[in-house]
Formats: sequence, C-alpha cells, structure tokens
Amino acid sequence: MKSEPRPDLDRILRILVIEDNVELARQIKTELEGLLYVVDVAYDGLDGHYLGKTEIYDAVILDLGLPERDGLAVLEQWREEGSKVPVVVLTSRKTWRERVMGLRAGADDYLGKPFEYEELVARLEAVIRRSSGHASPVLKHDGLVLSPASARVTLDGARIDLTALEYRTLDFLLRHKGEVVSKTALTEHIYHQDFDLDSNVIEVLINRLRKKLRPDLIHTRRGLGYQMGPDKDHA
Repeated sequence: MKSEPRPDLDRILRILVIEDNVELARQIKTELEGLLYVVDVAYDGLDGHYLGKTEIYDAVILDLGLPERDGLAVLEQWREEGSKVPVVVLTSRKTWRERVMGLRAGADDYLGKPFEYEELVARLEAVIRRSSGHASPVLKHDGLVLSPASARVTLDGARIDLTALEYRTLDFLLRHKGEVVSKTALTEHIYHQDFDLDSNVIEVLINRLRKKLRPDLIHTRRGLGYQMGPDKDHA
C-alpha cells in the first residue's frame, strides 16, 4: 500500500486491531504505523475486549471470527458498557446476514476479506471523522493536563512536547492515577508482544518525563512500580 501520510501529523491517533490471524494483524499494524498511527494488537476476543474497555482508542479494527470470545460478543459488550469507539468490522464471512448482525451490534463500518489496505485506511479515517464529536475525557493531575483528542500535554498552562513513547507512558499513568503501575504493565502497554520485558526502557522514559514535567509528579514505589497521584490536596 502506498497511501499518503495523514495530514494531521500533530494528532496522535490510537488504533486497536483485534485479529487472530497473526500475519494479517502484524501487516495491518505495519501499514498503519507507516501512516503515523499508534497501533495496539490483540489476537483473541478476551484480550481485545479488555484493551477496548481499559484504554481509549480513536478506532478499532475488529475481526468477527475470534477465539475465546466472538467479535460480535465483544462489540455488543462494549456498547452495553457505553463505549462509543468507532469500530470497523472485518470478516471473511460472505453472507449479508453477517454484515447486518455486525451493524446491529454497533459496528460503524464493515469490510470483507480479502481487502485492499487503501480501502481499510479510507474506511478507518471516515469513521474517525464521523465520531469526532465524541471527545475522549481530558486527564488532569496537579497542574498537568493531557487531552487525548488533540494529543496535547500542558503543565501549569505551558505546552510540553513529548515523544510518542513518552506520551503513551504518561497517558497510561494518568489513566491509572493513584494506582501503583508495575514496570511490566507499562512495558506491555507500550510494546505488547514486540519487546523484551526485561528492558530498562521504562526507567529511561520515566526519567525523561520527570525532566520535562516535575520530578515530584511521578513517584517510584520500590519493588512495585510507579505511581502518579493522588493529588496533594486529596492525599
């Protein structure tokens, strides 16, 4: 696929791909990352549902024929839980009934396999544009503000420029404010199956964030992990 890069380069878009075909999932991830999306991958319905419930994504690419939990069940449960994340359903099932079932379960669009990547990207961009009115909640802590909708981070009103990995680390800590987050959990969130869990990359990212923000915003809980918050006036 030779798609043009996305025009909104200041906007970090997060996509969740739930596909049990490992080769296809990795290919989709590679194609989207080449267009500057940040992509997470799950290979079964249980992991996919968990990520979609606990993380915030701009859109989801969801296969219907998943192990552990069917894609339709995943989608229906998200909608019951109140999630409005845009979902593009993928399936090799050819009948019109499957398409109707997916749309009735809450899918925003549908694409049959095999497909062209350019069409997948076009449909993905379309559902994201249509859902732009559903803004993700702004995350705040002690003068720090992270806006998922614009990928903008400010501290006491001043904009802070972060790399993609720094942003994802900060985003995860803010979403779990007040909780102790282990190094393993952070590593899996950032890299999933594509990185060595014993790497010290998390320590490096935390140190860089402390320098760009304030050293007292992220606390080290020795032997346990890292913690952001609670706010001083709620401690």
